Amino acid sequence: MTNLVGVVQQLKKERDQAANTVERLDAALAALNGASHGSSTATRSPLSAAARARIAAAQRARWAKVRGNAGQRPKVVSMPKKKTMSAAARRKIAAAQRARWAKVKAAKK
Repeated sequence: MTNLVGVVQQLKKERDQAANTVERLDAALAALNGASHGSSTATRSPLSAAARARIAAAQRARWAKVRGNAGQRPKVVSMPKKKTMSAAARRKIAAAQRARWAKVKAAKK
């Protein structure tokens, strides 16, 4: 029975040490981040009704401007066509690749 009491005391001591370590880590994180880890102390102030109305009116104006230009075609910059490879060039590249593979296979033997 005394053995069990000693084990419990040892576990409590280790738990206290772990809690102390966690507190020191939280303090270090708070120093690095400028705030405590997991909780923020700063709160956002709510917008007034007038401010929300101004923001909404500005957004409606932006959408109206976009919809007003919907009938017009946007300016599109044409991209140059991609150059295609000739059949002769393609055959030349394929022959060179076959030669490289033949060299690799010959080295294995």
